[in-house]
Amino acid sequence: MAQLSFNLEDKVFVITGGSRGIGLEIARLLLDQKARVAICGRKQEGLEAAGRELNGAERLKTVQAHVAKSEDVDRLFETTIEAFGSIDGLINNVGMNIGSGVVDADPGLWNKIIDSNLNGTFLCSRKAGQIMRQQKRGKIVSLSSIAGRRSAPFMGIYGVAKAGIEMMTKVMAQELAPFNIQVNAVAPCMVRTKFSEPFWSNAEFYDQIVKAIPIGRIAEPADVAWPVLFLCSEASDFMTGQTMMVDGGSSAI
Repeated sequence: MAQLSFNLEDKVFVITGGSRGIGLEIARLLLDQKARVAICGRKQEGLEAAGRELNGAERLKTVQAHVAKSEDVDRLFETTIEAFGSIDGLINNVGMNIGSGVVDADPGLWNKIIDSNLNGTFLCSRKAGQIMRQQKRGKIVSLSSIAGRRSAPFMGIYGVAKAGIEMMTKVMAQELAPFNIQVNAVAPCMVRTKFSEPFWSNAEFYDQIVKAIPIGRIAEPADVAWPVLFLCSEASDFMTGQTMMVDGGSSAI
């Protein structure tokens, strides 16, 4: 069987939150396609572990950065360009949630969740968009969530942030389309990662979740990474401003 190719050899991608979970799987697939990849994370030890697992050698760069800090974002992109010469794609993968509603939420908690999910995506997309606009090419892919479309317990602020990411995707797609830049998003249901382990590791809660997923299981990181890979490739050149639902059919109910 011939190897599936997305024609990404020597293309340069930045993946935020690339040291674990979905981001790590995306990095693995991009490296398999011979792309050059820069991953960022807040913890150096996590980046070092990811570097050992990916074994990307000269095609992998790890950068410690907090995406909600503009100076860190600037350094992330400057370091990537210094190492690889350009930026062909950005994958906004960083996400965090501390279970809460909205009505009784502490403003500090609101700011923390919005900062990491929405503001970080804005700062990185803004920087990437400015670079790509000069190059007249590029791909920006953001990770949203079914929680951005459907309210759920413990997902209040997180869902608001993800809904904002989907609208940002549409706005930036329109702004950047004249420059041959495509901006899209992927919205999964629950994915089996460390991030969501408190939910899927509880057998009773897991059963409730799966009842709402026609395919009958939660997603694995690769289920999300493959659609992201498609959106990073020339196969998606005529798609922009879209959010792909990767939810096992949940949104079809």
